[in-house]
Amino acid sequence: MITVRDLIDAPLPAIAGLAPWEATIRSENIVAEALDTLGDGYAVAGGVAIHETATVEPGAILKAPCIIGPNCFIAASAYLRGGVWLERDAIVGPCCELKSTYMHAGAKTAHLNFVGDSVIGRRCNVEAGAMVANYRNERDDKRIVIAHDGKRIDTGVDKFGAVLGDGTRIGANAVIAPGAILMPGTIVRRLELVDQAG
Repeated sequence: MITVRDLIDAPLPAIAGLAPWEATIRSENIVAEALDTLGDGYAVAGGVAIHETATVEPGAILKAPCIIGPNCFIAASAYLRGGVWLERDAIVGPCCELKSTYMHAGAKTAHLNFVGDSVIGRRCNVEAGAMVANYRNERDDKRIVIAHDGKRIDTGVDKFGAVLGDGTRIGANAVIAPGAILMPGTIVRRLELVDQAG
């Protein structure tokens, strides 16, 4: 079984040994429990923790549970919900929506992005308009099944976006279909569709 640790160097400790879809389906509980373990420098109110060095612009919506790490930047009109954890130096641009997503150190979403039920590795960059879909609306059977490394993986969940290995770059207006596993350093070109359904 593939784990977050297999694709991301020094992943957030609570999710390191989990399959990515296990981490995202449990994100609300994992993030809520992590609120009690944060170090100094965090202001916590209503289930949302923001580090004192982070910037959250007016108009951003942060729904509990949510953790915004050191030196993160959240732009106006960003929408974070369903258990979101940003490590350090992460950037969420204007009009981006993150749902049940973990972003590791230095990861960025530009603007007008949707990233659902995903694990984003260190130094990943998601350009403007790119979408990481999390639900197979076009199918009667919504369960996410992935073809990876010559194997068929039944995740057992009906909502899972992707795991983007460290240094992955997603071009503008690309679409990552539900259930993608992108190895470290993957480059997805502008307007490209990545669909790894099994």
